[in-house]
Amino acid sequence: MNLHSERTMLKNALMGNYAVGAFNFSNLTMLRAIVDAANEENSPVILAVSESAFKIISPTFLRRLIQGVLDDSHVPIALHLDHGKSLEAVQIALDTGFNSIMIDGSSKPLQENIELTAKVVELCRKYDASVEAELGRLAGIEDDVKVAQKDSFYTDPFEAQYFVQSTGVDSLAVAIGTSHGAYKFKGESKLRFDILEKIQEKLHGFPIVLHGASSVKQEFVEQINAYGGNMKGAKGVDEDSLKFASQSTNICKINCDTDLRIAFTASVRKFLAENPDKYSPRDYLLPARQFVKEEIKRKMREVLMSSNKA
Repeated sequence: MNLHSERTMLKNALMGNYAVGAFNFSNLTMLRAIVDAANEENSPVILAVSESAFKIISPTFLRRLIQGVLDDSHVPIALHLDHGKSLEAVQIALDTGFNSIMIDGSSKPLQENIELTAKVVELCRKYDASVEAELGRLAGIEDDVKVAQKDSFYTDPFEAQYFVQSTGVDSLAVAIGTSHGAYKFKGESKLRFDILEKIQEKLHGFPIVLHGASSVKQEFVEQINAYGGNMKGAKGVDEDSLKFASQSTNICKINCDTDLRIAFTASVRKFLAENPDKYSPRDYLLPARQFVKEEIKRKMREVLMSSNKA
């Protein structure tokens, strides 16, 4: 597959003061929305697939899907394993053609996280695949990632420096106040940029990644609730903070999964409620794809600042 190097994409983002969006998908509709948005915005993009998505899309079928969108695309695209937990999962992704791997050992003690990550780095070098790791623990629930608030903790700047030096990773996901899922904050949305500043001082221009960064757009939440949903209290990250991170910090990759799910669900719920006689998936998947695509384009223009950076 003719994928682009994520190392190069993140390096360019650091120099250009923007962030590359990593958007998760688990079906063709979401995949097309992401790639179409990137092409229309002339933006680099990272296609992210979690381990749990392999239960829905087989690796062989996934490879064929990706090749199809690459043939029709003119922007840099990387294929990324999101929250890989084991060497076995990493090997499956590499054999499938993934050129970017996230190994998530954040639930382990520091030294065990380092040992696992170093093994993944050694393996991925044989495939010229980039490696992202995580230090610190984000709270929240997303697919197989489930961390209670009491078990989450911020990234320690000194440990971050030691971790990067010990493993040889290409980028590091940090915990500065974001969380997975749709229920990120009960009060004010606040990120610990003071901690990020200290991490940057230790890592000097090193690519930093922000997970759990969906904004949980209230317009979409209200639409879901208006058409039979029950997402009371859903709240995400303030987009002004994300825009600042994209332009003014070493955060050069921002992950977005929940926002796409919410946009998709909002569109489908509304369509089915307003068209009770419709039953064909084609009737509601096409407008849902358009709805998600427009939201991704907006994020590229207004939050990631990655439009026209391809």
